[in-house]
Amino acid sequence: MARHNPRVPRFSVPVVLALAALGHVPPALAVQVCELNGQHVNPNNGATTEGKTGLMRCREGEGGPVVREQELQQGRFMGVVRYFKDGVLEREYRVNERGNRDGVSREWARGEAGGKGVLVKEETLRDSRTVGIARSWYPSGQLRRVAFHGDDDREQASAEFTSDGRLSELRCTTKPVLGSDFDDKAACGFAGGAANVTLYSGKGVAKARVAYERGERRRSETLWESGSVRELSELTATGGVERSFAADGTKRREQQWATIAGERPRRVTTLDQEFHESGKIVRERRWQPGERGAELVSESTWYLNGQPKTQSVYSVADGRTVRRETDFHDNGRKSFEGSWRSEAGGGRGEAAFGTQQSFDADGRLRRERSYDERGRIKRERELDERGNVVRDDEVFEDGSRKAVGR
Repeated sequence: MARHNPRVPRFSVPVVLALAALGHVPPALAVQVCELNGQHVNPNNGATTEGKTGLMRCREGEGGPVVREQELQQGRFMGVVRYFKDGVLEREYRVNERGNRDGVSREWARGEAGGKGVLVKEETLRDSRTVGIARSWYPSGQLRRVAFHGDDDREQASAEFTSDGRLSELRCTTKPVLGSDFDDKAACGFAGGAANVTLYSGKGVAKARVAYERGERRRSETLWESGSVRELSELTATGGVERSFAADGTKRREQQWATIAGERPRRVTTLDQEFHESGKIVRERRWQPGERGAELVSESTWYLNGQPKTQSVYSVADGRTVRRETDFHDNGRKSFEGSWRSEAGGGRGEAAFGTQQSFDADGRLRRERSYDERGRIKRERELDERGNVVRDDEVFEDGSRKAVGR
């Protein structure tokens, strides 16, 4: 039985006529008049179609153009379904006993010169799930897209084309599946060795270069309109690398990753670098891959003059993460050095421990702080540029101080 769309109001003939007299009925709400085997039927009234077999034809008003054809078998809507616009076929498919689309489904668009429609989409469905090859075309007849779906309805491979027939997108799977519509055996690297493919934008300009080997994308480059590389992705023996570039060719970012083997192999980042528009490195993070993923081992930043700015090194002691931080003046000399460790019990915060030292631009020690096991400052010293102690305080938990030796 056809299902009513709750978003579309259902009107009886008297109500429609009354609304039409007031000028409130849009053209889309024109009454459909349906007949089956020469008899009037109402698809929304099962009593008029009960037990009947044949092709129901519905027109836009009495004697108007056909807008719908639907097959019935023993009173059930089952078989072919067709929709028309201005008398021209727009869609055709079949439904099974459950009312789900099943079999070949096609769609047409009106041709440039009007008249008969042009086929723009074709797919095969099984219980309303797309399976096998699905195709779409431009109104000109040029193939627009071809895709292969598995029995689970998931799209496994596809190729897309510009209006002038150039390849614009490609997705490969573990074997050639696109048939005669596109030679994915050659393009996806199943014909021996890696295959290099260029992808184009709708303007006819090369937008990417990709290399596939046995269905796996080994390398890809997206391009600026000038043709220079914008982003690069490449698989290596242990993982892969991704780089991005400015339009002038300057590298702006690099990421490396490793693949952790297992029942479900995982990709974990091992390196992340950022570069200034001048091409100089300004930030870097490194991770060490392990069975549980990847642990952050270091973070670094740089001044634009090339000197180090900050450096943090991570380690683990007694089950707690320890971060050793070193900061620098822009002349390369240390400005600060100290350590923190994660809170006991797995908390997200950090607590200072040990001794932390600050230095002036000439590398002389100017301040020193010592912390207890709970991360509280317990002693603080200040020194002048000659190294003489000018202040040496014992610090208590309430913030009060007392000069050492007094």
